[in-house]
Amino acid sequence: MSPGFGIAPPYLIFIGDAQDEVIAKTGFGVVKWRPDDCLGQARMSGCGVDLGLPDLSIAQAAANGARTLIIGIAPSGGSLPERWIASLVEALEAGLDIASGLHIRLGSIPALLAAAERTGRRLIDVRHSLHNFTVAKGEPRPGKRLLTVGTDCAVGKKYTALSIHAALQRRGVPATFRATGQTGILIGESGVAVDAVVADFVAGAAEWLSPAAAPEHWDIIEGQGSLFHPAFAGVSLGLLHGSQPDVFVVCHEPTRQTLTGVKARVPGLDEVINLTNLLGRVTNPDIRCGGVSINTARLEEAAARDLIEETAARLGLPCTDPIRFGIDRIAEPLL
Repeated sequence: MSPGFGIAPPYLIFIGDAQDEVIAKTGFGVVKWRPDDCLGQARMSGCGVDLGLPDLSIAQAAANGARTLIIGIAPSGGSLPERWIASLVEALEAGLDIASGLHIRLGSIPALLAAAERTGRRLIDVRHSLHNFTVAKGEPRPGKRLLTVGTDCAVGKKYTALSIHAALQRRGVPATFRATGQTGILIGESGVAVDAVVADFVAGAAEWLSPAAAPEHWDIIEGQGSLFHPAFAGVSLGLLHGSQPDVFVVCHEPTRQTLTGVKARVPGLDEVINLTNLLGRVTNPDIRCGGVSINTARLEEAAARDLIEETAARLGLPCTDPIRFGIDRIAEPLL
């Protein structure tokens, strides 16, 4: 079972003085998938991002019943800017817990630790698991598993996994979303941030996260990185081997020419499918590709539809944009 962090709703999403929507992807993700639990957003002077929530001061949020401030931004390096700390101390003193997916531990910041001890509030670091993982065993286990894999980072693996999970649940199919990153954990309230797991134990963490289950049960596992990315392929491979997916869905952003942060080219869909099949057979000889999820946000609708139809015909696989056109094309064949 994946560890629960006990993050109490309703939430106040803190986005500070963020200027870039990419930096605020955690906030946007929580708002998209947990809208009923989001009371409002807290923005500092000069903030250039809007989550579409009511603007509330920390005092207003507390008065309206907020129980947890979620840090909805991920600045470069995963650190916590000094200019945010006074607002976070104010939240603790107003009676809110603080939940963070940053690399830095909240308790390592003296002002936050002192305020938490003084007020009895919780500092919740979802990126840092409380479980001690072991190396992977690679042994087959019952239950069905689906893993989202990517041609690059930040192409829609989390949203695709959440969409498939929701589609199966609507159809009465037993399914569990297995989060492997900080935003997914904040959405699903449990999981393991695999980029914070010691390298030798990533596959073991994936095995633990998606354990043996009833034959008809699906674990829908959020992918990370890309097997082709020089920086993150190790995490991607550990997830693939540890989750032992019966099915994988490839996620792709079609307008990119190079991988995020490096000069290497984005691989073709057929390359990703072939390599995932090859490497995935190490722990599941019956692995197969269940479809392609294309993030068409930067395309006009007509162009998006044409690309999806062309890709489906060329690869002979279900293809869709789950946010724009729904996930049924990929979810239905799983039944």
